[in-house]
Amino acid sequence: MSEVIKNRYEFVVLFDVENGNPNGDPDAGNMPRIDPESGLGLVTDVCLKRKIRNYVETVKEEEEGYKIYIKEDVPLNRSDREACADLGIKDTDEKKVTESLKKLKKSDAEADIKIRDYMCRNFYDIRTFGAVMTTFVKAALNCGQVRGPVQIGFARSIDPIVSQEVTITRVAITTEKDAENKSTEMGRKSIVPYGLYRAEGYVSANLARKVTGFSEDDLNLLWEAIINMFEHDHSAARGNMAVRELIVFKHSKELGDCPAYKLFDTIEIRKKDEVEYPRSYQDYVVEVHEENIPSSVEMRRMI
Repeated sequence: MSEVIKNRYEFVVLFDVENGNPNGDPDAGNMPRIDPESGLGLVTDVCLKRKIRNYVETVKEEEEGYKIYIKEDVPLNRSDREACADLGIKDTDEKKVTESLKKLKKSDAEADIKIRDYMCRNFYDIRTFGAVMTTFVKAALNCGQVRGPVQIGFARSIDPIVSQEVTITRVAITTEKDAENKSTEMGRKSIVPYGLYRAEGYVSANLARKVTGFSEDDLNLLWEAIINMFEHDHSAARGNMAVRELIVFKHSKELGDCPAYKLFDTIEIRKKDEVEYPRSYQDYVVEVHEENIPSSVEMRRMI
């Protein structure tokens, strides 16, 4: 792998949805998430990280150093036991593993660091986002909670969105009994006719150096994953989704040159004057006021 990153970064992602549900709320019948006070649409950080994990898993396919820790149908304890096996703990019973880890901690003062480094070295998403590893938390090991250098906030739509419920029909009937009485099945799906969303993120070179070893190669893969995170994730429920802008701010040093909000405030997104109800990305104007960016910070529009 390449060397650990040496510069702090902030970034802004703009993505849009057309006739789809970008992030359903299970507490509201899977309708699109909405801020009840402002009417702005929301997409959680967990949803965005899932897209990034899925992309990395798709392109790397279990390549060494690029496994995914948080993934479907794989218990976390199974992945945790890989690190245990690397330290000579072969037990599979959870209680025995916990006891063995506690004994190991008493006999090896570096056990925490060895386990943490193993997990960061082998799992891309731990190296990037961090993780809470319950196996090691239960054993009272400090490595059970790893704080990742990359953090992403909730995405919020630029304008209020409309959550529209659409009734759909299906000609295939579920059961023989139902087929005797009806010829179609009815259903409903929730969509957003159009919404442009903005998410903001942070990359800490300090945490990369001290904790996870997040490298320049990892960073390039992160940008690639963000740009393409919807390209291999299309579905009828999500409609048309695409990343429209990735704006990256690179500081000149590890701890940065200015507060993040000053950089985020340089990005202005507004509807065109003649547009009342935006229905495409072309209905917006995106401007970066470069005159307000410190000279020591490099700005790149990667799309």
